[in-house]
Amino acid sequence: MAVESRAVARPHALPRFEKIWASLDRLYLYCGYLAALSMVGIFAVTMLQIVSRYLGLGLRGATDYAGYFMAASAFLAFAHTLNRGAHARIELFMSMLGRRRIWAEYLSFALSTLVAIWFSYHCWAMVYWSYVLGDVSQGLDATPIWIPQLSMAFGMSLLAIAVADHGLRLIATGDHGIQASPDAV
Repeated sequence: MAVESRAVARPHALPRFEKIWASLDRLYLYCGYLAALSMVGIFAVTMLQIVSRYLGLGLRGATDYAGYFMAASAFLAFAHTLNRGAHARIELFMSMLGRRRIWAEYLSFALSTLVAIWFSYHCWAMVYWSYVLGDVSQGLDATPIWIPQLSMAFGMSLLAIAVADHGLRLIATGDHGIQASPDAV
């Protein structure tokens, strides 16, 4: 099902914000690349672990590092995934709302922004307290845990920015700017 454009014709579509929106879209894309690089990191650590076992060597903390890369790949991809329209969609429900759809979108972006900001705040609080308390990982590597937590906090903050960004685009132009992926239902 194709998503039709709901853009409202406005003579002054806020051209000064076009550069900001383009820059944010690039930031979301680059974080998507970092998420993909983190997935390559998972593969590399797993392969190193296999080779080291074959050679009879011990690779301290390899499982932990694979987990850190996994968390980074998930959280860094959130904003990019939203921007590409690949998050779980409720298009069928929204299309049934008819002319009230725009108000449902305003409400959903507002609530989503608040929830994302709340999660982001708590992610940064977790990083802060892990740093202050000197918390280290439970594995053999004893990595200061705040370091891998940074990718989670940054990714969550970027998701909060992305949701607020698309909500503001909806208010300013009448279109949130999220392009639905072809395989989205």
